Amino acid sequence: MNRKAFSDKIMILGVDGMDPVLTKRFIEEGELPNVKKFLERGVAREDLVMLGGHPTITPPMWTTMATGTCPGTHGITCFWNPDPENLEDLSYALDSRKCKSEPLWNVFAEAGKKTLVWHWPGSSWPPTSDNPNLYVADGTTPGFIGTGLTALDWEKVIVADRSIEEVVYKPRIQVSNGAGCVLTDVDVADEKETNSVSSSVSGGSGGGGVRNIELSEADGELGLDDTPIDVVNSPIKEAKGWADAPADALEFTLVLGNGYVRRPALILKNAQGIYETVAIYENKKATEPMVTITAAMPQIQFVDIEPAADGSKVPCLRNLKVLELAEDGSHVKLNIGTGVNSTDKSIWHPHAFNDEIIENIGLLPSIPFYGSKEPSTARDLMIAAWEKVCDYQSKVMHYCIEEAGFEVIYSHIHNVDHMGHKFWHHAKPRENTPEAIARAEAYQECIREVYRQTDRYLGKFLHLLDEDWSILIVSDHGLLVMEEEHPPLIGDAFGCNVRVLEELGFTALKHDENGNALKEIDWEHTKAVATRGGHIYINLKGRNPHGIVDPADKYQVEEDLIKALYQYEYQGKRAISLALRNKDAMLLGMYGPECGDVVYFLAEGFNRLHGDSLSTTNGYWGTSVSPILIMAGKGFKKGATIDRIIQQVDFAATVAAIGGVRMTRECEGAPVYSAFEEEF
Repeated sequence: MNRKAFSDKIMILGVDGMDPVLTKRFIEEGELPNVKKFLERGVAREDLVMLGGHPTITPPMWTTMATGTCPGTHGITCFWNPDPENLEDLSYALDSRKCKSEPLWNVFAEAGKKTLVWHWPGSSWPPTSDNPNLYVADGTTPGFIGTGLTALDWEKVIVADRSIEEVVYKPRIQVSNGAGCVLTDVDVADEKETNSVSSSVSGGSGGGGVRNIELSEADGELGLDDTPIDVVNSPIKEAKGWADAPADALEFTLVLGNGYVRRPALILKNAQGIYETVAIYENKKATEPMVTITAAMPQIQFVDIEPAADGSKVPCLRNLKVLELAEDGSHVKLNIGTGVNSTDKSIWHPHAFNDEIIENIGLLPSIPFYGSKEPSTARDLMIAAWEKVCDYQSKVMHYCIEEAGFEVIYSHIHNVDHMGHKFWHHAKPRENTPEAIARAEAYQECIREVYRQTDRYLGKFLHLLDEDWSILIVSDHGLLVMEEEHPPLIGDAFGCNVRVLEELGFTALKHDENGNALKEIDWEHTKAVATRGGHIYINLKGRNPHGIVDPADKYQVEEDLIKALYQYEYQGKRAISLALRNKDAMLLGMYGPECGDVVYFLAEGFNRLHGDSLSTTNGYWGTSVSPILIMAGKGFKKGATIDRIIQQVDFAATVAAIGGVRMTRECEGAPVYSAFEEEF
């Protein structure tokens, strides 16, 4: 059936983690002038809330908005899906081959619309249509284009000091103190990362699987705050053997290229005799530096040449910031961002689209992983780097609109969610001291700045409302500032949660000869395991390799589980808000073989940032886990509010209706008809 299109040009501005409650508050405080203009020229609920689906986590919710189906239908049921055989294993869910529902972008391409899917972290990669109208860029990791699978050299902290005797390179270690990074005074065996999920997320799992038995909170989502980086130590010496170096210059060494490339650097004096400049060279024979930066400068970008796996030399755009520089030149600390291979076409469809973007916009920027432990570095490293990514992405979008002729654009930016996982939880004082309060307030200001940054990014597209574009601003979920610093050890989306079910007698661990728990499940004595966020599976005979529960007893074990969960208390309060059998969880869209035999959610107050709660949950500092939806431009009402509940499954149906194309095959949502200018 052919239907009238209310709009010929549609742009979806997806902002991962954008919270409608914080957004509304910041608008009222005058912090978000551009979002306010979208509202004045568009339509939303008064509270800006879209009723979120479940679970409240990235891949399933972006997939729901792409397909108009709930997770039980499309089959992407957490950040990781269950392994088809082993209950303790996780299967990477940012993989369109696991999705059983049709995405709407395929429908637009089929209808003759030149359609772009830009870094949509929910069943976008690999493309599931070979229609020539469909263009897809990445979607394999939440961060940014190429951050995972095409990273050539990881982010680094480089510390040079007079007291250091030799160059030392330590790849991918967790430096949890947030300072120092001198390998002789930090126990950096600080150690090579043990959180395998953190490594997979930051490095790009590529559709593979991982096993992560969580014995502590550091093994799960909260371990993402300590994403590992490379650490380099170098002696500072008098400059010798240079083609052109001032007599009073000092030298040190950078180790790049995964340990295979060494770059010499000079520390230079200013006119007042103070060491204030660092100059990095390709080698000592070079007379001009690759890049020069002073201690007072904000984070900058420079082009580095890194070796690729095939032996070629690849230019990478990297971030650079001087974190510390002693006036006498005796100490320097640098942060150097990840080097991404901008020419790797493996995550671009068609491949030629990679050439087009790099040629017209430039080399890909990278996102930051280090710096969240202090408000100053959160601002100077993380927020600063994301500003560059936002600017790059806006240039890409404008090129695609103005030069490349795209008519439908699905775009996603991950700045809010990424920085949320890094430092949102620091925004609540964890100790009742003036220092703790001041630190938390500094982080609260960082949160404000992240939203100001998002407002600046969204504002770059306001003019499109005058050019007959329909624009939908949407998120997958909001982000909570955690009430409790240490949530109960259940409900974490990034592993197999054993501690609470061990305490309740359903999961057993193996132990060493000294009685210490091993990261290994004792299947002979395990009736059930809690894996991923909110899923519990019965260790069932005939279904699971080590099953001990007879299928005839499955119902009773589920009953025992649900009763135990409701009776489980944490800090004197009930920790579980809702627990349902798989068949009953259909009410929330979580059912079928990709969901647990029992589905549960943590009670309000005991939640992590997102993923373990009902979608109506609120957190500290007026935060919520709800997603946002604002609709503006051609076809939508102007300056209007609507009262009806808008569910996340309604998003795809609304986009289909505004664009005049058919619904996706399995669509379970309905158009938000009250948002349209014309009756529908």
